[in-house]
Amino acid sequence: MNFKKFLSSIGIGSLTVETVVERPNLNEGETLNGTIYITGGDTDQKIEYVELHVVKQIDEVRDDSDFQLIENVVAKQSLDFVSTLKSKGTLMQQFEIVPDERWIVENAKTKLLLRTIVHVDNGVDAMDEDEFTYSVSAM
Repeated sequence: MNFKKFLSSIGIGSLTVETVVERPNLNEGETLNGTIYITGGDTDQKIEYVELHVVKQIDEVRDDSDFQLIENVVAKQSLDFVSTLKSKGTLMQQFEIVPDERWIVENAKTKLLLRTIVHVDNGVDAMDEDEFTYSVSAM
C-alpha cells in the first residue's frame, strides 16, 4: 500500500484533481516535487492548463493595511494539458519547483502554501491549497 503524505483535492463537477507532494517538509537543497492526478467524471472535459503557485502568506494586523492576510506569490509553474480528459479517464503530470531565498519564513505568523489552480475550458476555474514547510540551515 502506498501512503500519500500530502494530498489536496479539487472537485470540478465530477472531475477530480489531486496534487501529491513527495515531501511536505522541505529542507534547504531539496525541491518541491510531486504529481498531479486528474480523474475524469461522467463526461469529457477539456483541461486547458494547471497552475501551481507557491504562496507566502502573512497573517497579522497592520496599521498600513485593511487586510489581515497578505499574500505574495514567490514561485509559479504552469503545466499544459491542452487535451480532453475522457469520461472515467486519468491524466497525471509530475512537477518540480526549486526553492529560493523568497521561500524563507521569517516568523510564526508566516506560512507557505502550494496552491493548485485548474483551468477548465468554458468552465469555472477551481482552486485548492495546502501548507508545507521549508527550512534553511543556520549559518
